[in-house]
Amino acid sequence: MAAEKIRAIIGEDLVDIFNVKDTPLSLMNDYDLLVLGISTWDFGEIQEDWSAVWEHIDGVSLKGKHVALFGLGDQEGYGEWFLDAMGLLHDELKKTGAQFIGYWKNEGYEFEASKALTEDKSHFVGLALDEDSQYELSDSRIEAWCEQILVEYHDAL
Repeated sequence: MAAEKIRAIIGEDLVDIFNVKDTPLSLMNDYDLLVLGISTWDFGEIQEDWSAVWEHIDGVSLKGKHVALFGLGDQEGYGEWFLDAMGLLHDELKKTGAQFIGYWKNEGYEFEASKALTEDKSHFVGLALDEDSQYELSDSRIEAWCEQILVEYHDAL
């Protein structure tokens, strides 16, 4: 699981893992750095645990909080909607005042469309993982991204 790999790299004493279905969104206020993951289901849909709390996201103020996103999708089977849920989450969190770190180059991926691309389309709005088509690249991508977000967070302080 990506969240556990991220915790192993950053440090178990520094990372708390929560499942959004079991945790109130208000708990995000207790952290200065949030690393949030979301998977895209079917045809660009938000995973059901996030969907259940979606309407409450705008009730959380993330002003002054740094947020790094990671998303899971299938670029071969669902290439028209690759990581759309991560893009939708980015857009919702942006409204709350979040400051984003961890944008990830879109090189090495083959997909038709994605709502998770930055405006200039050169990066994803977070780490892009494809456990279906590029599983063998996930560990190295996670490791490089963790190093990247730690540097970006340090530089932002």
